[in-house]
Amino acid sequence: MISRLLKATIRFSISVALIGAGVVGEATVARSESPATIDFNAHVRPILSDKCFACHGPDEAERQGGFRLDKKESALGEADSGRQPIVPGDVESSELVTRILSEEDDRMPPAETNKPLDPEERSLLIAWIEQGAQWQPHWSLVSPQRPSLPAVDNPHWLQNEIDHFILARLQREGLQPSVPAAKQTLLRRVTFDLTGLPPTPKELDTF
Repeated sequence: MISRLLKATIRFSISVALIGAGVVGEATVARSESPATIDFNAHVRPILSDKCFACHGPDEAERQGGFRLDKKESALGEADSGRQPIVPGDVESSELVTRILSEEDDRMPPAETNKPLDPEERSLLIAWIEQGAQWQPHWSLVSPQRPSLPAVDNPHWLQNEIDHFILARLQREGLQPSVPAAKQTLLRRVTFDLTGLPPTPKELDTF
C-alpha cells in the first residue's frame, strides 16, 4: 500500500507540474493548448505513442514493466511492480503519475530515450486520469458522425450547410463575412489560377 509520505510527495509533485504547465489553483494561466476536457485521441494518445510506446507498446521484445499503454485492459491492469499503471480518477494510486513526476532514476520516460515529458504533457496526463481516464478507439476505427449545425446570428447569409460552420467561426472571432465578389472578380480569380493571365475582354463579356 502506498505510504502517506509518498502520497504527499505525489500531491506536491502534481502541484509543481501543474504550476509549470500554467495551472495555478483554479485559475488557468493563458496557454492555448490547455483544454478543459481532455480528449484521449486528441491529447493523450499522441503523448503515449511518442514518449511511451517504445517500452510499453505493441513490441513484445522491447516491452518493459509487464504492461502496455496502447491497450486499455493492460494499462488499467497490474504491472510487474504489483501496482496499477492507471487508476481512473485516482492520480495518487496511478503508477504512471508516480513515475512521470519522479526525480529519481525510475523517472519515466527514461533519460536514455531522450524523450522527456514537458510540464504541459505531464499536466495533460494527470488531468486525463483525474477526469476518469476515458479511453477511445483509434480515430480511424470510429464511424464519422454528422455534427449538428451551429446556431448563427445571420441566417440570411447562409446558402448551404457548410456555411453554418463558416459563419459560426467568423462570429466567434468577431468577424463579418466578406461581401460577395463581383462576376469580373470571380472570373479573374479563375483565369489567373488556371492560366496565370487575366481574362480577355471577350471572356468577360461572355461570363
